[in-house]
Amino acid sequence: MFSNGIKIILVYALACLIWGSTWMAIKTSLESLTPFLSAGLRFVTASTFILLILKITKIEIQKDKLSIHLYFLMTFFSFVFPFGLVYWAEQFIPSGLSSVLFAVNPFFVVLFSYFLISSERIGFFKFTGIILGFSGILIIFSDTFNLDFSSYTLGMSAIILSASLQAVNSVFIKKYGAHLHPVSMNFIPMLFGGITLSVLGYFLEDMSRIKFDSTAVFSVLYLAIFGSIVTFTSFYWLLKRISVVILSLIAFITPVIALFLGWIFFSEQLSFSQLMGSLLVLCGLLWANFGNFIKLNKMKRKVTV
Repeated sequence: MFSNGIKIILVYALACLIWGSTWMAIKTSLESLTPFLSAGLRFVTASTFILLILKITKIEIQKDKLSIHLYFLMTFFSFVFPFGLVYWAEQFIPSGLSSVLFAVNPFFVVLFSYFLISSERIGFFKFTGIILGFSGILIIFSDTFNLDFSSYTLGMSAIILSASLQAVNSVFIKKYGAHLHPVSMNFIPMLFGGITLSVLGYFLEDMSRIKFDSTAVFSVLYLAIFGSIVTFTSFYWLLKRISVVILSLIAFITPVIALFLGWIFFSEQLSFSQLMGSLLVLCGLLWANFGNFIKLNKMKRKVTV
């Protein structure tokens, strides 16, 4: 039997590895499926498994007016728009770069929290971390400042937009959704988000491209079971056992894993400006969390004293 400490390390490593690999899995799914349909099948499949979990654990789905409004918000701002943009963008840009660009999501969360939640404050480390992160984004986009609206540029922009929409959703859930159960809260939005994306795929995408081969089946199942359920469960399991600051570093680790996997399996390579920009984004994430480490250490010292 593993000790609790080893279990935490293993689950943390598993969550980082799976989250880092989902970007490559999305890229793989696009070899057989169209973007919207691939995302739709992923979430319909994942919601089916979540329904089974709800039935087995007898967790009820909250149906009050506020919850229904939040479900509607999550359907479009957590699944339909953000993942529709991510899947569409990965047709044109490397999976590792997609992960790095999406890593600005925590910065958007900080900014939107400051404006939408009165108790939120932006300290020195978060402020300078945001500046570092967005400086990295400017460097990544520097090759396209000649108003080159190519699919590559639009793909990068789509990932940034996706990250900002997810951030808006996160802040609203943080502000109004404290009463929602961590398991049941995703069932309805994920189900309706998956159905919406599938319908959009049917009417807007070229269905002749679709191949229901082993690649399609494996990628959808992997993203549904591991990318959507195992990581979700692992995150909340870890949240109860380790510092939220340590947990937040997953946002730094997963892009590194995604970049490495993209290089290994797809021979993805970044230009010099993209590499330097990516390093700045990741350094910004670390720096933004440095203040939390200091606060955490101060609290531990007070407790021991």
